[in-house]
Amino acid sequence: MLSRFLLATYDPQQTVALIAGCGRYPILTANAFRAHYIALKLIAFQNETASALIDTFDVADRVILKVGQLGHMLKALKNFKARYALMAGQITPKRLFRGLHPDLKAIRLLASLREKNAETLFGAIATEIERRGVTLLDARSLLDPEIAHAGLIVGKRLKEEQCYIDHGIRIAKEIARLDIGQSVVVRNGTVLAVEAFEGTDAMLSRVAEFKSAHTLFVKASKPNQDYRFDVPVFGRQTLEIMSQVGIGFVALEADRTLILDKQEVLAEARRRKIQIYGYTCDEV
Repeated sequence: MLSRFLLATYDPQQTVALIAGCGRYPILTANAFRAHYIALKLIAFQNETASALIDTFDVADRVILKVGQLGHMLKALKNFKARYALMAGQITPKRLFRGLHPDLKAIRLLASLREKNAETLFGAIATEIERRGVTLLDARSLLDPEIAHAGLIVGKRLKEEQCYIDHGIRIAKEIARLDIGQSVVVRNGTVLAVEAFEGTDAMLSRVAEFKSAHTLFVKASKPNQDYRFDVPVFGRQTLEIMSQVGIGFVALEADRTLILDKQEVLAEARRRKIQIYGYTCDEV
């Protein structure tokens, strides 16, 4: 089995189009597919997708679009003769309000949405992709080694009380259910910060003024998380911000959260004495 996140009907002989946002996530995904000699094409976005990734594709195997050019993206999938597509990497959230270049197809799609958030927008895009006979893969595909596992991932024993960890998990799961965000910071049963549209790292930066012991960061998945385009991710940048603002503990949902560059992140967490804990859905 190539990956537990791939469909049972997945055919590795077919072309995959990687729809790549920013950061390390799409780079790791591309590396994983190439390691299995799977034909890969790239749909990149100006000022979002890393040039380090774009440059690894031949000109014939890539297309670079402005954010919002949905019609062009669908045309690229057709031209690439892609049987599958995979979305990896975030598009900067503020582009929904500034820096968006919607073509006619995107304008029609946006007008059809009553609520405009990441889930409704990317869900609608996913529907448009699959209407054209392209299967959108689980965005965790082939990244099995990067998944957070259950239990204490970094640390010898829990340094925080389980009741306060459980409180953070309950709050994180509830705001995820309400589609507000997927992360919270709590301390001894008090909610210090809740993630919204600004994203995880911006939320963590707001906690800097508290700088107190026993501050916990908790990340959760939504009840009906669509892993085709929305995967909880933890990486080196977030770890760095945690260290800067004085947060020494993070709880990640096991089997549902990607730790990008996992071995390097775990080593850095040990060096910084930051505990990483994997929890399961039935824990609270």
